[in-house]
Amino acid sequence: MRIFISTGEVSGDLQGALLITALQRQTMALGLKLDIVALGGDKMAAAGATILGDTSGIGSMGIIEALPYFIPTIQVQKKAIAYLKKNPPDLIVLIDYMTPNIGIGSYMHEHFPDVPVVYYIAPQEWVWSMSLERTKRIVSFTDKLLAIFPEEARYYQEKGAKVHWVGHPLVDRMANAPSRETARTSLGIKPDEIAIALLPASRSQELKYLLPVIFQAAQNIQSQLPAAHFWIPLSLEKFRNTIEKAIQDYGLQASIVSSQQQEVFAAADFAITKSGTVNLELALLNVPQVVVYRLHAFTAWVGRNILKGSIPFASPVNLVVMKEIVPELLQEKATSENITQAAMELLLNPENRQKTLADYQQMRQCLGELGVCDRAAKEILEMR
Repeated sequence: MRIFISTGEVSGDLQGALLITALQRQTMALGLKLDIVALGGDKMAAAGATILGDTSGIGSMGIIEALPYFIPTIQVQKKAIAYLKKNPPDLIVLIDYMTPNIGIGSYMHEHFPDVPVVYYIAPQEWVWSMSLERTKRIVSFTDKLLAIFPEEARYYQEKGAKVHWVGHPLVDRMANAPSRETARTSLGIKPDEIAIALLPASRSQELKYLLPVIFQAAQNIQSQLPAAHFWIPLSLEKFRNTIEKAIQDYGLQASIVSSQQQEVFAAADFAITKSGTVNLELALLNVPQVVVYRLHAFTAWVGRNILKGSIPFASPVNLVVMKEIVPELLQEKATSENITQAAMELLLNPENRQKTLADYQQMRQCLGELGVCDRAAKEILEMR
């Protein structure tokens, strides 16, 4: 059975790898041979896919921010379509990665209408609410939409898509995370050490807009809590030099980790993090966090004044239940002073910490039961 999977960025590579592993389990049980070609990254390659184009580092959030990736995005989309034209698969699976996947989905719908298209983790139009036409286009070429959030399922179902809510794949991934004790032993964290995870970037733009304020806040926290040690999991190896220099510039007691992200999350007492998938990973391991995000000032102005976008929350932790479980410091509010204050309130106030953990439990109930990836794989294979 030949499946083409298309996704991008670091988070898409992770979700794609989890899905590929589940697809292999399911096809093996059915006695099928599986051949997967994909747009993705190293994690998907390690899971068994042949990577047509590495898209793990091609991604941005915003208008100005997207300009450097315009040509690479178009090139990878054209490469995928050229491949599909000569090698139409049995199935197409699209994972997030809106602009290229809309192009690929539309092409397949027009030229190969008999090849089923499954959208797994659809673009977050249900959050941004900026383009009904874009939503209609997604629905038009999607034969089955597998939603990971209840609100996502409701939105796309109302717009006419054939939707199945499978739950969030991180429920499966984090169930296999090490215990706090095991993780701290593995990393050599002393019992009296305060372990703080810093997660400034999975996109290049975030090194520019987020790293300085997050590292300045870390410096402030270090001056107040000398027992603190910062742990920084690398999302992309190409960020290492920039982060190493920043550690020196800000005088942080910090360690960079490249292959033990789950251990860092499981061991952490607290995290300062960009908005994204990592917020859910931390929440599922009961790590209190402060979420930070900034865009280019022009992008923010356009979003507020031209597109009139109404974004209730940025972090998926808050979006799941549509209330503020974790503090979000966005755009002008994302200052080192505000980050420091929010961090110290969670680090030093046991009541605030306990409320966060209780809210995490409420959120957890909205993410589905274990077996998410296998449910998604079964839904996909039903389309063959």
